[in-house]
Amino acid sequence: AMKKAVVYFFLIFLVSSCSPDSEEIKAVSVRSNVNIEKGKEIEIHYSAHGEMKVKALAKSVTRFTGDRARMEFPDGIKVYFYNQDHDVQTMMSAGYATAVDGQGSMTAQKNVEVINEKGEKLNCEELVWDEQKRIIYSNSFVKISTNDEVIMGKGLVSNETFTDYQIKNITGIVKVKSSEVE
Repeated sequence: AMKKAVVYFFLIFLVSSCSPDSEEIKAVSVRSNVNIEKGKEIEIHYSAHGEMKVKALAKSVTRFTGDRARMEFPDGIKVYFYNQDHDVQTMMSAGYATAVDGQGSMTAQKNVEVINEKGEKLNCEELVWDEQKRIIYSNSFVKISTNDEVIMGKGLVSNETFTDYQIKNITGIVKVKSSEVE
């Protein structure tokens, strides 16, 4: 009778000690069933009426399919916006980006920089590009550098080529001295 009790107790111990592990194993197997596609040196083109409007370059991309289908660019991304003459009008770069399938938007993060054809530069830590509305916007701290001033503020809305922009809440403007000898 004593032997049965020991074995029975041992089985209960095994089952109770394994239950957290079995949860973990289940989570791992679920993750392995998710369709994950990886790519290196990716080039994505967005065209309209046969003309290339936007080109995106990334060192790597991870595409998750399923309920929350999205693309992640863990090593950063560079996006080039073209004008009607097929010249690069604006360039955007970021250290990390995500694009959710079906939403028509991309969120760029980590050292985001946008440079327009006038050489004006936008720096921020997070920026959303809404492809449908053809705008870029940020709710974070932004810094815009032009030839003669640096404008700082919180939040920004702009057209996607960063040629017509508005800072929501300007916190400071610094005039930059011209380097020309008077």
